[in-house]
Amino acid sequence: MSNVSSSSRAGIAARLEAGYTSGAEATRASDTLLINEQSRLLEAGGRRIFKFGFGQSPFPVFAPAVEALARHAAEKAYLPVQGLPALRKQVAAFHREVDQTPWEAERIVVGPGSKLLLFALMKSLPEADILIPAPSWVSYAPQARMAGQRAVRLEASFESRWQVTPEQLEAHCDSDPQRLKVLILNAPGNPTGLSPDEATQRRLAEVARRHGVLVLADEIYGLLHHRGEHRAFALDYPEGTVTTSGLSKWCGAGGWRLGVMHVPGELGQELFARVLGVASETWSSVTSPVQHAAIVAYDRTPALDDYVARQRAVLGEIGQWCATRLNEANVRTHAPDGGFYLFPDFEAHREALAARGIATSAELTAHLLEEAGVALLPGSAFGCDPRQLTVRLAYVDFDGEALMAGEGPVMEQPAIMTLIQGIEAIVEWLNQGQER
Repeated sequence: MSNVSSSSRAGIAARLEAGYTSGAEATRASDTLLINEQSRLLEAGGRRIFKFGFGQSPFPVFAPAVEALARHAAEKAYLPVQGLPALRKQVAAFHREVDQTPWEAERIVVGPGSKLLLFALMKSLPEADILIPAPSWVSYAPQARMAGQRAVRLEASFESRWQVTPEQLEAHCDSDPQRLKVLILNAPGNPTGLSPDEATQRRLAEVARRHGVLVLADEIYGLLHHRGEHRAFALDYPEGTVTTSGLSKWCGAGGWRLGVMHVPGELGQELFARVLGVASETWSSVTSPVQHAAIVAYDRTPALDDYVARQRAVLGEIGQWCATRLNEANVRTHAPDGGFYLFPDFEAHREALAARGIATSAELTAHLLEEAGVALLPGSAFGCDPRQLTVRLAYVDFDGEALMAGEGPVMEQPAIMTLIQGIEAIVEWLNQGQER
């Protein structure tokens, strides 16, 4: 039985509460993880939910990598903090071939998912402005604050295809030229599915080079560019671009938690040493069997090329269909360049939605979940103005294994019917509002 009195416990709780209210902004659970749990709970209660909220690959893990994982299941040794040398060598060769970028094995860190690598980098920097597009992935800004950095939003728009412009970057650099700037670029992006065009990317690189901006290129969806045309930012700014990627998206292995980060030699040894220091004091090393399996995943073979190409074809066809159907319903939506996200804008329906008590993106997604059974995330979760009627739609609610094995037009396959019904549920819900 505990010797701690109830009054002592209450005192600890009171001190904690006082510290929280007077301290920094709270770090709460990620919106993407919360919507996944909420959808599961509703399904457990008997509701049919179209799961467009959580961005997890619907495809099976590359089979040879699964076989390698089984072969190495008994591996139990702590591996080097930086990552297995054979894996780092394979990853470097892979990205040099696929992206034509100068990855070096000795400048790679292997981490438990790219998410923690991103945080490790931010924590290893001197004081900096972390420039984050709005919209962008939900965890960038909380991670920046947790790392003691200043998160700065650069607001994008539908007209700019939700991309930060070179002019925006230039303006912020001019406003405080002495402070280190770190621009986060995620392409193809989460939540938009979009990438900058080549000319815009080159101009961003020119601004970054002129002002000494460090670019953190989150290219976890790079291999899932639907036309295989992803342009790594390091092609245009190799000396100032830290790149992250991993197995979660293109290899369908999110739960394996393996990410990679390349820090170019031009950035010096101190930053790299600090990242390794964070790694050594936190995760120590990535799971041994997964690192051995990843060597196989990063071995570019005809089988791997076919596996990735089929994913691109499936996602490209689905993304185009979804965007077209939403645009037909007067929900303006850019067709995606890659990945499995759309960022629809319901602005044209503002008046009808207001009549239903909906004025914010959070209210919009709450009503869609409750009344139509469609799980989406509000644009406000991605840094947008709460009154902007945008949402993120992850078009992953389909049988990925069946579509990988199928032939013919994707939208005619039985495995896609749940997704089609989910999109139609959104359109029907909107039409009901127009009839009121």
